[in-house]
Amino acid sequence: MKAPVNGAGSNLTGDNNGEGDEKKSVINPELWQTCAGPLVNLPAAGTHVVYFPQGHSEQVAASMKKDVDSQIPNYPNLQSKLLCILHSVTLHADPETDEVYAQMTLQPVSSFDKEALLRSDLSMKINKPQTQFFCKTLTASDTSTHGGFSVPRRAAEKIFPPLDFSMQPPAQELVARDLHDTVWTFRHIYRGQPKRHLLTTGWSLFVSGKRLFAGDSVLFIRDENQQLLLGIRRANRQPTNLSSSVLSSDSMHIGILAAAAHAAANNSPFTVFYNPRASPSEFVIPLAKYYKAVCSSQISLGMRFRMMFETEESGTRRYMGTITGISDLDSVRWKNSQWRNLQVFILDCVFSLVLAKMGGLK
Repeated sequence: MKAPVNGAGSNLTGDNNGEGDEKKSVINPELWQTCAGPLVNLPAAGTHVVYFPQGHSEQVAASMKKDVDSQIPNYPNLQSKLLCILHSVTLHADPETDEVYAQMTLQPVSSFDKEALLRSDLSMKINKPQTQFFCKTLTASDTSTHGGFSVPRRAAEKIFPPLDFSMQPPAQELVARDLHDTVWTFRHIYRGQPKRHLLTTGWSLFVSGKRLFAGDSVLFIRDENQQLLLGIRRANRQPTNLSSSVLSSDSMHIGILAAAAHAAANNSPFTVFYNPRASPSEFVIPLAKYYKAVCSSQISLGMRFRMMFETEESGTRRYMGTITGISDLDSVRWKNSQWRNLQVFILDCVFSLVLAKMGGLK
């Protein structure tokens, strides 16, 4: 992903990172959310949050496929978590990869009151519209230049406009917009033996234009205005030929820690970028969510654990587990940090999790 453009924006809006007089378009928040994943919940602008610089640094490592370098200097005056006001949230999508990310402007504060906790709690309870969508991992046939995109029957019937089955074969033209408001046109046809839904004409152009490969995912949604939208998710691959404009991993680590330390010392605003597909752990946590997990629960060994995880096709599944360990993930750099300090046993697997995400402790 290219180095994000700095700057602040209004809550739940985005642009195409255009420059000069180039056209900018507002990113559809429903499409952004669907591409980000069902478990991603951005805090609302104007509310209090808890920022974990350790988690931010971990996202950089995940993005660059590189562990945090032990030679990166410590910032002893930087606490493991900062209480902040979230001034703004801006939605973005990389123009080359369609990778979604959010830009947040934070400002450290020294304390919060009951009203701040209440506002944070209310913002989390706002009912969001249930977006109708389907997500499919592409097969080799889907990405072949001689083939088309095979759409699951139930997905086609739920998301696409109904076909006229008096036609032989039933077919229609579909028009969909992507994150950058680019229009893509496909021929949707129902044919074959056994019969199946296919996207034919226009599909190869989309695959080549987005440089899609087997393993990548495509999703179609119908938003609250009944507009057909589509997005993509890249498979997790090793980065190749990184652009020279992208900062080195070590420089990025140093930069985010230095920015956070300066902001904490001066109570000044600073900007962070959150890529929900690079690392599953959110590092900007709503105050109410953090307070519920840390202050309302007595965490102890043997406690039962419950948490939602994302499935392959962008669904969710609930897992139960038991807390088997409580310790610092990095006791040298981040002593007494609550970032991923719990070990949880779930079906013969051990996960290290961020405590602030664990509102489902039971």
